[in-house]
Amino acid sequence: MALIEVSFPGGKKVDASIKGFTITTDQPEIAGGEGSAPTPFDLFLSSIATCAGLYAVGFCESKGINTDGLKLELDVTRNPELGLVDNVELKLTLPEVFPAKYEKAIIRAMDLCAVKKHMMTPPNFDIVTVK
Repeated sequence: MALIEVSFPGGKKVDASIKGFTITTDQPEIAGGEGSAPTPFDLFLSSIATCAGLYAVGFCESKGINTDGLKLELDVTRNPELGLVDNVELKLTLPEVFPAKYEKAIIRAMDLCAVKKHMMTPPNFDIVTVK
């Protein structure tokens, strides 16, 4: 059994089933979809942000720091020639009670994100067909 099974419910929708969950994707109307769900690329970027956020929350919990007011935003810039993302910025808004002495440490913790680590050392991709 595959880790992720993909199905095609119609139009530009593509769903992924993983561990009992279904993740729905769609394309925007301008690209022929209905705009009913995030695009696969939106989910890719979200996986970076949520992974880094998990490490930020974990860091705060390990230090007994209240996370009220903790906020993470992700923004990208694209290479205009290639149309690909060439910079990802994660902006972490710290709670008022966050000790200044831990600011560099929480950034180091966020750098441990497994999604980011995989991007830094990308895997090989094998695409095969079966009948």
